[in-house]
Amino acid sequence: MAPFLSRRDLQFQLYEVLNTAALPQRPRFAEHSREVYDDILNLAYTIAERYFANHAREADLNEPHIEGGRVRLVPAAAEAMKAFREAGFFSAHADEALGGLQLPHVVAQAVHAHFKAANIGTSSYPFLTIGNANLQRVFASPEQQRKYMLPLLEGRWFGTMALSEPHAGSGLADITTTATPRGDGTYSITGTKMWISAGEHELSENIVHLVLARIKGAPAGVKGISLFIVPRYRVHEDGSLGEPNNVVLAGLNHKMGYRGTTNTLLNFGEGGETIGELIGEPGRGLSYMFHMMNSARIGVGMGAVMLGYAGYLASLEYARERRQGRHAGNKDPHSEPVRIIEHADVRRLLLRQKSIVEGGLALGLYAAHLEDEIETGPEADREDNALLLDLLTPIVKSWPSRYSQEALSDAIQVMGGAGYTRDYPVEMYYRDNRLNPIHEGTEGIQGNDLLGRKVTQAGGRALLVLLARIRADLKAAEELEGLTEIRSALQTAVTQSGAALQALLARAPELGPDLFLANANSALEMLGHTVIGWMWLRQAAAAARRLPAARGGDADFYRGKLQAARFFARYELPKVQFHADLLASADRTTFDMQDAWF
Repeated sequence: MAPFLSRRDLQFQLYEVLNTAALPQRPRFAEHSREVYDDILNLAYTIAERYFANHAREADLNEPHIEGGRVRLVPAAAEAMKAFREAGFFSAHADEALGGLQLPHVVAQAVHAHFKAANIGTSSYPFLTIGNANLQRVFASPEQQRKYMLPLLEGRWFGTMALSEPHAGSGLADITTTATPRGDGTYSITGTKMWISAGEHELSENIVHLVLARIKGAPAGVKGISLFIVPRYRVHEDGSLGEPNNVVLAGLNHKMGYRGTTNTLLNFGEGGETIGELIGEPGRGLSYMFHMMNSARIGVGMGAVMLGYAGYLASLEYARERRQGRHAGNKDPHSEPVRIIEHADVRRLLLRQKSIVEGGLALGLYAAHLEDEIETGPEADREDNALLLDLLTPIVKSWPSRYSQEALSDAIQVMGGAGYTRDYPVEMYYRDNRLNPIHEGTEGIQGNDLLGRKVTQAGGRALLVLLARIRADLKAAEELEGLTEIRSALQTAVTQSGAALQALLARAPELGPDLFLANANSALEMLGHTVIGWMWLRQAAAAARRLPAARGGDADFYRGKLQAARFFARYELPKVQFHADLLASADRTTFDMQDAWF
């Protein structure tokens, strides 16, 4: 089995770039230590390898199917869930009072990375459940938390998010699922939800759906949407399960990837009444759901990173073993073929993968680090950190989703014909990851969110925070040896990005909202590449500080970091200029294209 994760890189990111070992100095983490974190990460690796990676291909080849009215999965999925539950990973991030370990977000994200890399399909079940519980922890009533959230944190019940409908995928303002008051504080839910991941299975005692619906008489649009807890089985006041709640499986969707995750069409109120409980206030459902959606967007980005990472490691292992061809200067046909990693173009393909996946991992962990800073960091910085995380979220979701696909394409290229056979896992990773540019909002949605909301929020403060943090790291790296080229390329990208956005924002009143957003994807690409360049500067700086005293494998590790940072600076950051030019000029090419011209 090829390795699916670099434990050395994870240690580097956590302790040498993000200084996670210092978190136990904060009161919330006072009972922790680096040794505690390492033990938890080692346990995650063991369980991921033994119980998740072992059936990734089996689950891909044997999709969930309906048998006797029930959804059947490969048996190993249930064994994986049992191991995950017994390790306490459903609640590891939660307060000790809720049975959790109070892990920092950055450590919890690193733990989750193991399972996403090992088996993205099976890992969806616990991570949807954790996201569901996290939303309830913030917005549900104490009674609802007791009834529904605690069993989720124990891993006895699983959770979903039920947003989309057959006619309304990303256009949630158009949902038609209705909620009718029953007179006792509960609601009768009627409607159909589509593309609901983990919506039906036999992995847990109950399934708790978070359902967006419109209360009878509510206004049209997003202001009329409320959020409801709708269990698969009704729950008595003592927590015991009652009769089925008439959440009916109407069918399974079969996707090109994530095949181990059931994806369902669900009917609410078919054959009897479906009862739901309102979370919070009427009409605020979408704002509540964004708490889970934003977390899910970061989770999608991390899932994409780890699929790309697993593909990179598989192709690297192959390149070190496969012998083919000879050096250009060797004309002797009787000489031994060389390992393909000795060919410069193969090293190019590997280096590009490395720059993408290790840059993406740095970004995902940095986002989790910001969550810790918001909750437990210095009070004076919390508002800026929250604005920065909001700004980065569409990038964390979209950049790895897109560029991990390119990395996986490069992995297949390294492996040649073997790369797209089922003898190796890379073709499966490629199919799995192709869903991530769509999951939790397409690139177009993320681009509009970034340019239309996040860049301008708080009077543009979030963008100023981002640029200031990058410039601070540029300044801190001035005296480090070997970073001149990396610093220069990032400085240029920062200047280009800032100037392009300022030029576009200055013209916003004359352009109008549609033309203003016409090139939002370029804003996503431009800032995405700039931010990943920043992540590589941070990694390069950490490597440069430690390289002089390093020996053997450690020295090679740091040299590899510096070389990947140079690659990104030379091969990728120049692409920022292209997108900056499109944005600054408010290019009309796509905007002016007409339907009839296609």
